[in-house]
Amino acid sequence: MHMNLVDAKVGEEYIVKDIDAQDEELKSFLFSLGCYSGEPITVISHIKGGCVVSIKDARYNMDRDLAGAISI
Repeated sequence: MHMNLVDAKVGEEYIVKDIDAQDEELKSFLFSLGCYSGEPITVISHIKGGCVVSIKDARYNMDRDLAGAISI
């Protein structure tokens, strides 16, 4: 089943499968956060227009487009 962070349940840990973005800058930005294939990621909460995620003990706000580009 194809899921992305927009579909993720709060508090459940997922493994990043793929970053579905055409923008190389966006991919390298996510990579610099530690968000890449094989890494665990957890949605802390869904907020209006996006979500808050936890990657490697750090928290980040992601808008809906960015969250939708991260396959889990």
